[in-house]
Amino acid sequence: MTLTERKQRLIDTLKRFSTARIMVVGDVMADHYIWGEVERISPEAPVPVVHVRREETLLGGAANVVSNLAALEARVELCSLVGQDAYGELIHEELRMLKAPTEGLIVSKKRKTILKTRVIAHGQQVVRVDWEDTTPIGAKLTHQLLAHIVSRADDLDAVIISDYGKGVINKVLLDGLRILMKTHNIIIAVDPKIQNMRHYHGFTTMTPNHHESGQALGLKVNNVDKEIRSAGRQILKRYRLQSLVITRGEEGMSLFENGAHVADIPTVAKEVYDVTGAGDTVISALTCGLAVGASLRDAATIANFAAGIVIAEVGTASAPRTKVIDVIRQAKDLK
Repeated sequence: MTLTERKQRLIDTLKRFSTARIMVVGDVMADHYIWGEVERISPEAPVPVVHVRREETLLGGAANVVSNLAALEARVELCSLVGQDAYGELIHEELRMLKAPTEGLIVSKKRKTILKTRVIAHGQQVVRVDWEDTTPIGAKLTHQLLAHIVSRADDLDAVIISDYGKGVINKVLLDGLRILMKTHNIIIAVDPKIQNMRHYHGFTTMTPNHHESGQALGLKVNNVDKEIRSAGRQILKRYRLQSLVITRGEEGMSLFENGAHVADIPTVAKEVYDVTGAGDTVISALTCGLAVGASLRDAATIANFAAGIVIAEVGTASAPRTKVIDVIRQAKDLK
């Protein structure tokens, strides 16, 4: 297949993303950014004084996955919980602006919406402040979430488990999703966290970075081909996954399927300014690709181009489908 033909196949796949019906399940948070300038050090302590110029609050965590899917023009909905507070209301409003249903977003009186504030000066992050409750959500809320997912199962092609380790994802929820996967033939893609690693077995695909790959096996995995390929094959077998994508930062991605190493895809990013949310972009584009029938390699290639767009920007970002198409058209090579 020629380069032109391969590009056209990827573009045709992207154009089908609007037919993908995907639910995101996981930890929702608000990403608060304070942008400013540093001109002096505080006389009170050896810390910079940031003169604030502007601020913004964006969808974060699992909600950022929804934002990425909306940018790719998929049909997306969210199942999670927020607090009964201003940031919970903001997340509801942002989802409505994305035309993403909010029926699956439970409002809890006992938990506050997770908030992460990042102070950025001259393109550099100065400090991050987190307000969060990471205790497990408990049986009642878990069953509420699961009941909503089951009620929507007939209208879904895929579910993304966006686990940020903040208490929403647990064994009971994952067991229920595994049953749903088998009874409704739904793709389930996992963006993992170490706390729940032992519960991720039997799903369609998983997208750990190379550090998480080592954690999945209880050993250190260096970001070199030999160790990544060995780890990938072991993870596929141990967790009984259909496929696996290990993200490797500047080294790109390594793909595994049917118990074997399939391919290595080099990164397409020319410059890296901020990796915040890059994992959300990868699993969004990858799942969209699989949901519309693309091969693992094609889906991962599209995800790689989308991630390259995101990490070239400071702050949580997403890659619009039209921009991904443009970048693929301009590509001089496809691995």
